[in-house]
Amino acid sequence: MFPHILLAVFLSLSVFAKEEKKPAPKISENRSRFEQLELFNKVLYLVETQYYRPVSTEKLIEGALKGMMDTLDPHSAFLNKDFFEKMQNDTQGEFGGLGLEVTQKEGVIYIITPIEDTPAFRAGIKPKDKLVEINHEAIVGMSLEQATEKMRGKVGESIHLGISREGDENLRHFNLKREIIKIKPVKYELLYDTYAYVRLSQFQKRSSESMIEALSSMKAKAEKKGGFSGIILDLRSNPGGLLDQAVDVSSIFLKEGIVVSTESRDPQNKDIRYVKKSGFKDLHTPMIVLINGASASASEIVAGALQDYKRAIIMGSQSFGKGSVQTVAQLDKETGVKLTIAQYMTPKNRKIQAVGITPDVQVEEVDQAEFEKDLREDRFIREKDLKNHLTATIETPAEKAERELSERKERSRRIREMEEAKGKTAKKDDEIFRTFEAMKDYQILQAIRYLKGFNVYDGFLKTK
Repeated sequence: MFPHILLAVFLSLSVFAKEEKKPAPKISENRSRFEQLELFNKVLYLVETQYYRPVSTEKLIEGALKGMMDTLDPHSAFLNKDFFEKMQNDTQGEFGGLGLEVTQKEGVIYIITPIEDTPAFRAGIKPKDKLVEINHEAIVGMSLEQATEKMRGKVGESIHLGISREGDENLRHFNLKREIIKIKPVKYELLYDTYAYVRLSQFQKRSSESMIEALSSMKAKAEKKGGFSGIILDLRSNPGGLLDQAVDVSSIFLKEGIVVSTESRDPQNKDIRYVKKSGFKDLHTPMIVLINGASASASEIVAGALQDYKRAIIMGSQSFGKGSVQTVAQLDKETGVKLTIAQYMTPKNRKIQAVGITPDVQVEEVDQAEFEKDLREDRFIREKDLKNHLTATIETPAEKAERELSERKERSRRIREMEEAKGKTAKKDDEIFRTFEAMKDYQILQAIRYLKGFNVYDGFLKTK
């Protein structure tokens, strides 16, 4: 049995060697590899023959392969049947689960981001949360793959997660139901009639097409007011996805040039992706890209390219820093290997890995409602508030009626806001993030103010 296993291993190694087109190893290296494989063979034989109970050989070899990949980096992995199938489904934009993007650091599993419109997102799980329990079982010492596998299950089944959040003394408990996760990659809204807001949640198939559809739809409406005054591309908490979609999205806003290149083990083996010159383009509308600590991979490629070409202002906080390139090699019909093969480089050859994208304008995330509470009310008395004040021009009866109607509406609005404020109660922890409204998001409002300021300044320069 063992010669067959050994032969299969050697055949696999020879296949990969041919794919990489590397020179044949020296005889001494061959002998060393043979000796190491012989050592593996001996350990496998000992476990199979002397372990106190029978163990599946397939399970042992799968465990050895997982251990091998774990010695490389957090993103390289052996993909068994379940994980290989999951990876294929993820890029299609539909899969079963809770909607969590997770990573592992120093043995602790962190939430990168909950995907919008999923059980995890609706429950209020946040980026930077630590996953401590799954179904009331502590996961300390568990690998990322093992934890992910425990969270998977049949659609409709319940699962309990114990979450540790910074600043909390006690664990937060979430009871969720698994769902088929259908990701809608693009959400959009035309703000103030001329500011295009596009939220891209993940780079999956058709993301760029959905972006073009969103921009085209908003552009048609904005034409009535003179066209776009600005574009806000929201990549916050976007964990990445398909590289070709990152190139396609970047190409919407760039005329030509490199979008991204890679630095690999072989200096001659450099992959360069260029801007696509055809298709829908918007090359001149003032633009802001929003990023945060959960913006990763493809998000950082787009932000880095637009920043290097000075096509957009990057706003928000430092991105995640996932700039390594993985390829998936299919081993047979059911399994594969995900292997890190290179690092991404921006058009100006900046590395992203473990560095991230630094925003041009640092704007931290703030609870807009709490921010507005802290604003001091404008209590200044102005000329128009004085009794019998003079107006700039003599008011006609129609103008006076219009002014008084406007003042009554303003008073009614203030009274209504005061009543709503009194009637509001604090939301429960598990109801946070149930809805998203762009005009109540502090960073989006700051982006609009920045774009307005740019347009005023640009208009001033054109009149000089």
